[in-house]
Amino acid sequence: MRAYIIRRLIQSLFVIIAVVILVFVLARLSGDPAILYLPLDATPDQHEAYRRNNGLDQPTLVQLKVFLQDVIRFEFGTSLWQKRPAMHIVLERLPFTLTLASFTTLIAFTIALVLGTLAAVKPMSIFDRIVSSLSIIGGAVPSFWLGLVLIMLFAVKLRLVPTSGTGGILHLILPVTTLTWPMTGGMALVVRSSVLQFLDAPFTVTARAKGLFERTVIFGHVGRNALIPVITVAGTAFIGVANGAVIVETVFGWPGIGKLMIDAIQRRDFPIIQAVVFVVAVVVVALNLLLDLIYAAVDPRIRYE
Repeated sequence: MRAYIIRRLIQSLFVIIAVVILVFVLARLSGDPAILYLPLDATPDQHEAYRRNNGLDQPTLVQLKVFLQDVIRFEFGTSLWQKRPAMHIVLERLPFTLTLASFTTLIAFTIALVLGTLAAVKPMSIFDRIVSSLSIIGGAVPSFWLGLVLIMLFAVKLRLVPTSGTGGILHLILPVTTLTWPMTGGMALVVRSSVLQFLDAPFTVTARAKGLFERTVIFGHVGRNALIPVITVAGTAFIGVANGAVIVETVFGWPGIGKLMIDAIQRRDFPIIQAVVFVVAVVVVALNLLLDLIYAAVDPRIRYE
């Protein structure tokens, strides 16, 4: 296991470096920040001075060399937009996104596990049809539309929760609900399919023959063996939100890294763009490694060499 983890970390390091370099190059192709940040009547000398002060007058390869040296020291320069260290800004926003992802994934996983299992136990029943239909509808509803509907109904009409921003648990309700429905639907279908595969498995028949309660058989034996694909879907969903739920964060004014990334791209703020990509790449790599370890904990038959 230790050798596997070391090998994965080395592979992940090369992936992170490749992603960061790619984003560095693409960011330089997006346009000249001097045109955006200086007034329309700025002179060519002022444009040149701005580029020189921010290191943008150097050849791309020279900028890349300086950038990689800074990455090694975990320094990404000063934000062109906020005039503060870019990494500090990203790390301030990251907890908001991780909080949103954690609540969403935990709630969706719990609901999906219960609904999907009950639907699998009684296939083709009315309950099964309702769960399947709601799951499909949830995946088809655009998140921006659902978010706006929830704002209109619960924030504007009923005045039960805030429309946007942060500050407490009430601010989480609408964005988490918006993200939870489609995530729950997808996971519930996976749970149903996975549980159906093990309902008549030999170990299930043996558990029933021992006289165990049906609830123990379903949630104890069948459920544990059906968890692997569900954990994969839940992990992928968490990573998707951790990458930045851009639409939901924008609709609800949630100050996560998704909204920060969009704002930085619009302002051509290279340091923030690069810092966001670096942090997200590290988070994704860490989560994927954690998923592998969870697989081994859930299913003892899985061993990494």
